[in-house]
Amino acid sequence: MSMPKGSNVAVPATSVRLELGWRTGPGTPDVDASALLLTAAGKVRDDADFVFYNQPAHASGAVRHEGKRPAGDTVTDSLAVDLARLEPAVDKVVLAASADGGAFGRVAGLHIRVLDAGSGAELARFDSQDATAETAFVLGELYRRQGAWKFRAVGQGYDTGLAGLATDFGISVEEEPPATAPALAPTPPPAASVPPPAAPPAAPTAPPAQPYGAYPPPPAQPYATAPVPAPAPPVSLSKVTLTKEAPAVSLTKQGGTSGAMRVNLNWQQAGGQAKRLGKKLGRKTMEALGARGALLPQSGDLDLDLCALYELTDGSAGVIHPIGGNFGSLHAPPYIQLDQDDRTGAVAAGENLTINLDHQARFRRILVFVTVYAGARSFEGLHATVTLQPQYGAPVDFSLDECTVPSNVCALALITNTGSELVVQRESRFLVPAPGVSPQRTVDEAYGWGLNWSPASK
Repeated sequence: MSMPKGSNVAVPATSVRLELGWRTGPGTPDVDASALLLTAAGKVRDDADFVFYNQPAHASGAVRHEGKRPAGDTVTDSLAVDLARLEPAVDKVVLAASADGGAFGRVAGLHIRVLDAGSGAELARFDSQDATAETAFVLGELYRRQGAWKFRAVGQGYDTGLAGLATDFGISVEEEPPATAPALAPTPPPAASVPPPAAPPAAPTAPPAQPYGAYPPPPAQPYATAPVPAPAPPVSLSKVTLTKEAPAVSLTKQGGTSGAMRVNLNWQQAGGQAKRLGKKLGRKTMEALGARGALLPQSGDLDLDLCALYELTDGSAGVIHPIGGNFGSLHAPPYIQLDQDDRTGAVAAGENLTINLDHQARFRRILVFVTVYAGARSFEGLHATVTLQPQYGAPVDFSLDECTVPSNVCALALITNTGSELVVQRESRFLVPAPGVSPQRTVDEAYGWGLNWSPASK
């Protein structure tokens, strides 16, 4: 049952999941969830106490932004909160929602749920029903009361967007760059004239005499002071969402020209708990650098493998995937690395693929793709969001389309070096392998990589 605005309820769990949800449709703005960690004074301690899509984890590990997961016409954006790990100075965790591309009056079914992270049981729910021109909302808050935690339904709207909301709580937000001023016309040179004759040079003046053994006093020195640290840069709220209508973006123009870029896939099975790319099985065998059909069980935990094909400017090419130790390398060719394979599902962050953009001049193209190893015959019923998070510049995210074919391999994103720019192209392309052809070779043939494939195993 939904809580009325202003009401509160006890939160008996020590670890919860805050799930912001809404219904999509034509003209619906994109919605994002964020959290602010506040002291008893109602303000953040610094900008690190703001957790959102550009700053997805708090330094304490107590609050994490887990990303969006579409399911039919509904989308959720979630935050994980470990109440036991919150620092004593944190008195309240505020859950905010912001709309990108319109007001909340155009967002149907906006609500927040508090779930027990262990059991998945719903502990509280608040439905926002009176939004009009607001572009940001404080929907609810977790707060301490006599050593215990409670949740309050708030429903306070802002018409100044996420920037105005965050600023009210003490966050320093990066301002949007002003429009470029028009160039001024050059000043015409003055009319030609005859310069006056130059004055003769002055005779050199001898320095004043100094008595023998006398030296000028040293300049006064201020007392030694501790160096003043440079102020932290303000928080950037910029982001890029790729769609069918606008499927590509230049990382170069977005400022993503160096540092590490993480590629992550959040996914959810229809009717199941949301998960990250985690491994649930032990030993696996599949085709790597060769041709053999994959045997996919029809039941059990869904097990996905995040992979990449790469081609460098020197003509070398290959594949990154958790087979035969093909995890790649971040500081040597191919400058792409997959996290060590988590075969137990114990790693909360799952698997991530990292690309070293310091060597982007060496890249010709990179294709990030995912395969189903176990738990299903295809991606049918899988709802997923892809996020590319550069160290510098705005994150790039997009949702996968619904899978309507018997596909066990999906091309996610194609990264291409055009010579002047590094461009990310949304693919979201489900491929159907021919009989006896592996998912990896299917991707190769679809994109013309031309590798020689042979069986491999873990």
